[in-house]
Amino acid sequence: MKISVKALPIKDVISDLAKVFEVELCNENEEYFIVLPSNIGKGFIRGTNFKSGLGIIQYQCTFFQDLEIHFTSNKNHPLKFIFCTEGKVAHSFENSNERHTIQTFQNIIVSSMANNGHVLYFSANEVTNVASLEIIRDQFTDYMTYEFEGLNRGLQKVIEDSRSKEQFLYEGNYSITTADIVEQIQKKELSGFLRSIFLEGKTFEMLSKQVTQYQDDQREDSQQIMRQSDVKNIKMAVQLIEENLNHNYSVEELAKEVGTNVNKLQVGFKHMFGLTVNKYMQQVKLEAAKKMLSSAEHNVSQIVSQIGLNNRSYFSKIFKEKYGVSPKYFLNSNGEVKKKNSPEEEISEEGKTAFKEKKTSKEKL
Repeated sequence: MKISVKALPIKDVISDLAKVFEVELCNENEEYFIVLPSNIGKGFIRGTNFKSGLGIIQYQCTFFQDLEIHFTSNKNHPLKFIFCTEGKVAHSFENSNERHTIQTFQNIIVSSMANNGHVLYFSANEVTNVASLEIIRDQFTDYMTYEFEGLNRGLQKVIEDSRSKEQFLYEGNYSITTADIVEQIQKKELSGFLRSIFLEGKTFEMLSKQVTQYQDDQREDSQQIMRQSDVKNIKMAVQLIEENLNHNYSVEELAKEVGTNVNKLQVGFKHMFGLTVNKYMQQVKLEAAKKMLSSAEHNVSQIVSQIGLNNRSYFSKIFKEKYGVSPKYFLNSNGEVKKKNSPEEEISEEGKTAFKEKKTSKEKL
């Protein structure tokens, strides 16, 4: 199935999709969305633009047949940062037959030349979760009143190319650093004004993370080069750690279990979670202990045993360092703590959620 939609603004993209699929175009505070009809697939497509020229469109859906979405326009097309958190999607420029597949946890940056459009390819019966940041460049550069200081010169040139004089394609390495942001956006826990400012803030945060990844990849000493197989190995390691809390893996043992080497495992954990393997294991155990203490079904000694620690004093020490109170105090106060964890001590939410199954049917619009 092939369909054509306008390339910008995002409101027109969603409006065209509503007409093609013969469904209602919904609008909540300038955030437009459609729910896929049952004969086409399941899930939703949602998007919005901001005064800054930055916008976001989300595809959280499963199509029942192969689908090509052709983005056409008689104007210059937006610069796109496309990130896939589940499944895969392919991209091509409209005048080319060469497809570039975006795998789970991978991003690409694309800019077409002049009025040449873009095509996204969705495979039938595959759960797909894709977020595309769209930058209307002349509007974006006018909005930004400061110079693009510190920005990679090559990427700065692309952003400032408001007349789309040159084609640009960057296929990013595997990363999960923006997965949690996509999750937070899709949950829609806020509404009205709060939703609007939350969404714009998260969109800028996504842009920041993808630009940071791009710039790091350009460095000769970059440690961000990861293959899909590396991501799978780290996923397996995370599952082993979370499913065997009472076991204290050595890094060597864990690397052997998942079929990789110690260096790749350490680099991968540092890249994905900002933690060493041992620090990650410690934080998983502490978070499990906190949950058990909150339920008040076990005493401190029992919990220490269940998370694989032999020394109660050591457990109390690291628990207090992380949460600001002793385990006993936490248990007696019914799990109420005021201290907010520092980013260095906290496992990033993207690390914790990106490997879990997405339940698109339960997401509320």
